[in-house]
Amino acid sequence: MSPLSQNQPRATYAEVADASRGRLVPEPPSRTRNAFARDRDRIIHSTAFRRLKEKTQVFVAHEGDHYRTRLTHSLEVSQIARSLAHALRIDQDLAETVALAHDLGHPPFGHAGEDELQLQMEPFGGFDHNVQTFRVVTKLEARYPAFDGLNLSWETIEGVVKHNGPVTHKLDDPAWKAIADFAPGWDLRLDSFASLEAQAAAIADDIAYNNHDVDDGVQAGLFTLADLADVPLIGPVLHQTRQDWPNLSERMLRL
Repeated sequence: MSPLSQNQPRATYAEVADASRGRLVPEPPSRTRNAFARDRDRIIHSTAFRRLKEKTQVFVAHEGDHYRTRLTHSLEVSQIARSLAHALRIDQDLAETVALAHDLGHPPFGHAGEDELQLQMEPFGGFDHNVQTFRVVTKLEARYPAFDGLNLSWETIEGVVKHNGPVTHKLDDPAWKAIADFAPGWDLRLDSFASLEAQAAAIADDIAYNNHDVDDGVQAGLFTLADLADVPLIGPVLHQTRQDWPNLSERMLRL
């Protein structure tokens, strides 16, 4: 099968930047970038995105610079999301944008840090990293005089909030109050699934961490390639690679 052409026609179910629902604070269109590309660039240049460099994916930064951080994870997710979007003939810029933004609200120290922060914030409504991501892009990232946050397009904010599915069942949770209070003013259709581009970003997240967390685990010596021999998907790949390259070193086999 030949690779998909870069000039392939867009699918009818793809989001279209020129038909965007717009921004909460209207802005003149760019002469050089569509709405979703502008969103992507605002996220990349944000302070919150840079801070992901020191935030833990699985291993804390001081344990070595070979391990993934939230920043490198987000870059890997964005690349996979863009590839998925290309294959599905949906908007690559939007998929990439949601992928780059999806972890902006994570605290330090990985999921252990989030669990502890949730415990400490319980008297004040709790903490959820997805809601914190929403706060970052709509309020906390203060870089522009005309509005709070990044003033992202409706499609990007919808994708950030709902990339894992409808969220109406969460709105009674005090941690989700920021989204519950925001939605009536700008209907994000919280009872429905987000765009296919946002769903591609969510799947890309799963693909990325299911691969690189294993890679980092082997790198750290928590388990060996032999321990993975019976793991579905991984075991057959290892077996086939050993057959094709019988003299391959363990290091190269891991890569």
